Amino acid sequence: MDNQFINIPLNIENLDRFTIRNSIFNAIKDSTHLFKNKFLDIGCGKMPYKNYILENCPIKNYIGLDIETAINYDESIKPDFYWDGIKMPFDSNSFDCALATEVLEHCPDPETVLKETYRILKKEGIFFFTVPFLWNLHEVPHDEYRYTPFSIKRHLKNAGFEDIEIKATGGWHASMAQMLGLWVRRSPMAANKRKILSYISKPIIRYLIKLDQPDKIEFKEGQMITGLTGTAKKKV
Repeated sequence: MDNQFINIPLNIENLDRFTIRNSIFNAIKDSTHLFKNKFLDIGCGKMPYKNYILENCPIKNYIGLDIETAINYDESIKPDFYWDGIKMPFDSNSFDCALATEVLEHCPDPETVLKETYRILKKEGIFFFTVPFLWNLHEVPHDEYRYTPFSIKRHLKNAGFEDIEIKATGGWHASMAQMLGLWVRRSPMAANKRKILSYISKPIIRYLIKLDQPDKIEFKEGQMITGLTGTAKKKV
């Protein structure tokens, strides 16, 4: 398993990444009962959750798919297939499940990706996703969107999905923890200042995350969220 994504401990070096990666992993853990048989990892990168999913789900065939122009984060790990962002190289009704973690924010036309995902899923197939809401610009200039729960639900419906369930990955406390971590690790400052502030920030971040209760979040006026996770089903 990749210990930068799976059960990662909070430390001085990962204050910027801990909140978001911990929330993504928790969302995956909560959805493993839905994953089975033939599984597609869309925008897979180095497939950091592959081993965990294979070890905890009845997956018979795990396939990684990435865009032809994707950043190569690990020379030793390659996608099983590449695509052009328009047409996936698979027959319709081929997969039981599909996953896209932190991918849709990079899609210039998200409904094209969602409609292709819908096409390649079998009837009753499950699509699992996560998207950021509170995050710095990244993979510039290929950082396209930040989704609200209302926009992502609309895109999923337009693609044909039903039984859409969307949750926040974190609320006000997690948002503060995430911003504090990003500020102390990524904003411009002297190295010695960063080190001191990181040590000061670590217990505060830990405390804020402990206070957060994402399962109780309602998408109402004034609510702050770190990101979104959800599932949707192909019914026909």
